[in-house]
Amino acid sequence: MGIVNLTDDSFSGDGLGSNVDQAIDHGLRLLKEGADILDIGAESSRPGAHAVPVDMEIQRLLPVIRKLMDCGIPISIDTTKPTVMRAVVDAGVDMINDINALRAKGALEIVATSKVAVCLMHMQGSPATMQAAPQYVDVVADVRSFLMERTAAANAAGILRDRIVIDPGFGFGKTLDHNLALLRHLRDLEPLGLPVLVGMSRKSMLGSLTGRDSGERVSAGIAAHVLAVQRGARVVRTHDVAATVDALTLVNAVDRSDDNRC
Repeated sequence: MGIVNLTDDSFSGDGLGSNVDQAIDHGLRLLKEGADILDIGAESSRPGAHAVPVDMEIQRLLPVIRKLMDCGIPISIDTTKPTVMRAVVDAGVDMINDINALRAKGALEIVATSKVAVCLMHMQGSPATMQAAPQYVDVVADVRSFLMERTAAANAAGILRDRIVIDPGFGFGKTLDHNLALLRHLRDLEPLGLPVLVGMSRKSMLGSLTGRDSGERVSAGIAAHVLAVQRGARVVRTHDVAATVDALTLVNAVDRSDDNRC
């Protein structure tokens, strides 16, 4: 999953704001690099981020969506707002990627009455406050319990399981130790029986370990995503598509070779 950021304040330094042409060119480049799906967002969810007006978010998204949909690749929209969800669903996108796990009033109903897929993510707090002092009794058990509850709520609203992806929310209301515990025990999410999406690309957890700035965390991000795939992740969300595709191509080739031993 390649990332297209239509924001002015992306933590990773790749925010394209309202520059439609640059956003489209970036999306096309990610496709050439091997992205299977594009995740487009117009509101930053970095720690300390503040909300973008609904109209601005929609105005940023729709021109880019319409152009990139012509490429025939699945389009995911990263948003928490029901009004934005309705606009992009009506525009024909394939997936809603909601860091708030459809908890906003009306969000469940909008997805349920459409045919789109949805990613339900765990987040403690909100982007503005989530890194203040995150605490858990058991981060792995707590995240699993939350995702079970939100999956049940989605099912009850009429969203079938074959439309749902789950995301443990690396970096969203978690300390470095919390993030490492989730990565170490990612297979504990397998009993939920749903595809797991992970996103650690360029995040501060990598900077805490390596001491590198966001633009210099490509190698660490690749390593994190390889570890996640080896622990059951089915989708990786990344800024660095070409390098990640190359790494996972090697991992998959080794795994296939091991399966085909004589």
